[in-house]
Amino acid sequence: MKQPIKVLMVDDEKRFRETTRKILERNGFETILAENGAKALQCLDQSPDVAILDIRMPGMDGHEVLEKMIKLKPDLPVIMLTGHGDKDSAEQSLVLGAFDYLSKPCDIDLLSDKIREACRSKEQTGKMEEDLVGSAMIPLSAYTTIDEHATIAESIQELKASFVTLPTSDLIMETGHRSILVMDKNSQIQGILTIRDLLKQILPGYLTSTKPSTADSIQYSPMFWRGMFTSAVEQIGTLTISEIMSPVPVSIDAESTLMEAAWIMVDQHQRRLIVTEDGKSAGVIREQDLFFQMGKHLIPPRLR
Repeated sequence: MKQPIKVLMVDDEKRFRETTRKILERNGFETILAENGAKALQCLDQSPDVAILDIRMPGMDGHEVLEKMIKLKPDLPVIMLTGHGDKDSAEQSLVLGAFDYLSKPCDIDLLSDKIREACRSKEQTGKMEEDLVGSAMIPLSAYTTIDEHATIAESIQELKASFVTLPTSDLIMETGHRSILVMDKNSQIQGILTIRDLLKQILPGYLTSTKPSTADSIQYSPMFWRGMFTSAVEQIGTLTISEIMSPVPVSIDAESTLMEAAWIMVDQHQRRLIVTEDGKSAGVIREQDLFFQMGKHLIPPRLR
């Protein structure tokens, strides 16, 4: 397994630092925190791979810290964070040598993607190679999992938790994975439970069976549907996940290209793929991960 990317997060707002640290670590990064420019310069001794630097800070502002960082660590890519109305200041940071800048509030998928891109930039020479699946995946340790013998009621609570317990603030956002990996006692993936699996389970079988045409008008009347949802949900609560989960998603090697991942998703109607390294499950790559990769390549050159 590759060593996690070490990120130096520099911001004077404590809540933002802590929130970002939790989210980045759940996405497979190692983090170093600094509350001001002076502390950030001291943290360079810990050899971060990438620095994330807020522009507006008391004492030394982001531009001054950036200049000092570049002198001390010329090969350290620095991503600047800017608030509303600071676009000109952010673009100035590019002139000073920043790798890129992002605006607050910042989507965690975009930030994670930019960190990986910045880290790869240190290693690339000549023509830029296309990103691989392993660089865009969500690590397995960051994905919600549940035991195969858990009930549907328990799985719904876990899935809800993946949405509501994510640390967030006005400056950084994260969304749930909208699915749960179902594991056996040996921590092997046995299947996946999605919201669609839950919805399919509560639908009465006769809704999709062949029926007389006269039944259609009854089926689609308001009286037909009333109370069906609540009663159906109550009936499935004690079922186990293994009774309704979807099969294990299609696998793809971490060294595969993103184009191969896109083709598999479209051709096999997959919304997410299991990423393997050395034959073992290492993570998940989702539609939205490819979406953010697409967005990266469409950013105007002057802003990259």
